[in-house]
Amino acid sequence: MAAGVRNAGVFGHMPDGQPVERYELDNGRGLRGDVLTLGGVMWRLRTPDRAGQSSDILLAPAELPAMLASSSPYMGALIGRFGNRIKDGRFTLGGKAYQLAINNAPNSLHGGNIGYDKRVWTAEPITSADGVALKLSLVDRDGTENYPGTVRVSVV
Repeated sequence: MAAGVRNAGVFGHMPDGQPVERYELDNGRGLRGDVLTLGGVMWRLRTPDRAGQSSDILLAPAELPAMLASSSPYMGALIGRFGNRIKDGRFTLGGKAYQLAINNAPNSLHGGNIGYDKRVWTAEPITSADGVALKLSLVDRDGTENYPGTVRVSVV
């Protein structure tokens, strides 16, 4: 494939039936990567070695069910709404106390039980004078995982 980004089709389906798409990115010089709309996971990254032999250098389950069951759910994924731990899953904002899910006892980690790594993002291929990219977007509604406020996230 020449330099570009293309939708490689449906990688699998979430338990609720929502499709997870796979996008292929190629820099035209031997570096190729696959990104999933589930959590923005960088699923494959193929790069040539000194002899020009291309190999995948990432660790990732081969299929979606294995990814969903993985004990390392954040591998290669976008995290959020918060990156890291919130002590005891509690914080106060504007005088109001919020209790979050405890998913890394005794704390809340990387956005809770259904963080950005477990959500299906919207993908938009981008081609510019600088090269190719994939823009992933997500709207995180007020009250999701008990966080206040709506957040609109885009990652390129």
